[in-house]
Amino acid sequence: MKHAAGALLSSIQLDRSLSRGVSVQLYMALRDKILSGALGAGERLPATRTLAREIGVSRTTVIDAIDRLVAEGMLVSRIGAGTFVSETLENQNLAATASQGAGSEGRRPRLSYVINQAQGAFAQRSWLPHKPRAFITALPALDAFPMAHWSRLSARHLRGGRGDVMGYGQPKGLAALRRAIATHLGALKGIRCHPEQVFVTSGAQHAFSLIGRLLLNPGDRVWMENPGASGARNALLSEGAELMPVDVDDQGIVVSDGLAKAPHFRLAFVTPSHQQPLGHVMSLPRRLELLQAADQAQALIIEDDYDGEFYFGNAPRPALHSIDANGRVLYVGTFSKSLFPSLRLGFILVPERMVEAFDRMFDTWASGPSTATQAIVAEFMDEGHFATHIRLMRQLYKARHEALQEAARTLPETICLQETTSGFHAPAYLGPGVDEAEVVAQAAPLGVTLAPLRRYCFSPIPQSGLVFGFGCATPEDIARGISILRDLPALHPRRAKLV
Repeated sequence: MKHAAGALLSSIQLDRSLSRGVSVQLYMALRDKILSGALGAGERLPATRTLAREIGVSRTTVIDAIDRLVAEGMLVSRIGAGTFVSETLENQNLAATASQGAGSEGRRPRLSYVINQAQGAFAQRSWLPHKPRAFITALPALDAFPMAHWSRLSARHLRGGRGDVMGYGQPKGLAALRRAIATHLGALKGIRCHPEQVFVTSGAQHAFSLIGRLLLNPGDRVWMENPGASGARNALLSEGAELMPVDVDDQGIVVSDGLAKAPHFRLAFVTPSHQQPLGHVMSLPRRLELLQAADQAQALIIEDDYDGEFYFGNAPRPALHSIDANGRVLYVGTFSKSLFPSLRLGFILVPERMVEAFDRMFDTWASGPSTATQAIVAEFMDEGHFATHIRLMRQLYKARHEALQEAARTLPETICLQETTSGFHAPAYLGPGVDEAEVVAQAAPLGVTLAPLRRYCFSPIPQSGLVFGFGCATPEDIARGISILRDLPALHPRRAKLV
């Protein structure tokens, strides 16, 4: 039997201390009762005055919540009769469906074949940082970013015409930004290119995914540096690539190992300016060997230059793209490291012979970051702020690297920090008997974040180690972090055995 005055709903509890308004809380509470079956199909709700009195809110609040549920079709209002749970829900058994869905294999959504096959090999990305801390690897020096200049440019652009700010942008990216990027690459990397070769993307990982989508068929073999960049690995796996882990030495990717494993490869992924994560610079002979292998296999190369602006050793090596005579290299850059990660802004520089194919892809369905973001970055570059920022960051990262090297001299012999000449991370190798996962686990509760070397590995490697990020850590943070690591039990296995 239906309640003459409607269901009793006095059990609904509202919390006025929450930022979410009481009307929204009431709406969600009623919706949950309907979906769970606590309010059955056809059941009458109490009058709005009655419900308002029972749960201690205004009648306006109740009316607002009920009107939303009527608009969604969950409630039906009948003039002179009252408000009822929709009869449409009678045979839906929503509560049973919800309870069975989590534990029933047959109820799980069907995934594409490619994703179903790839997900077991995906690298975890939940560790990506949000706040600076020693020794986080993926964050630049946010404390040194010129926010005043950025804010001024942002405000100026947002005061512009609404069509420029709010409309759809150019498919391949804002022309002003593509010109600025082409100019920057010519000055910094010696790359001769024109803006039509530049395609703006929502970060580097988006670029890798688009490249894979355009160039790969499921099962095509792709050389991946091992250890290597996890974001690129996930992007290419999601496009159906069969990844081949290729060894890395102090000259870069070992081309002979790649040819032994997959001579008929379709793509090779490399980080020649600053190998991720080992920090090696690919030698000129190895670069030429890689280009020759790509020519023979009719393959292409993705050059990921994620932090190439921040060299502080001798003059940086030119980009692999700059010595590519046969149009084999797709150069991918990002502003996540040179500016800040939340921009979600990157780009692909493609060989001239591939511009038409990428134009078709971007014209038909690929979409990039907001026009407003692109315009602000373009002005930031055109006004010289970007070049100034890069110069300052080189000096800053050099100082922080030196602080890390100085502090690391006090670490036990079981850990050996390696030098680097660019970027803002450096690897450290661990001695026998030291478990990298145990070091990471012991350091985390003490406020120190370390990346284990195995996080970057697609297949196991004999060397264990850690990766130290120093870009977002001040010298004081670095000194404190090293002092904590110095006494970690995991770095003193002999002492632990004696105890």
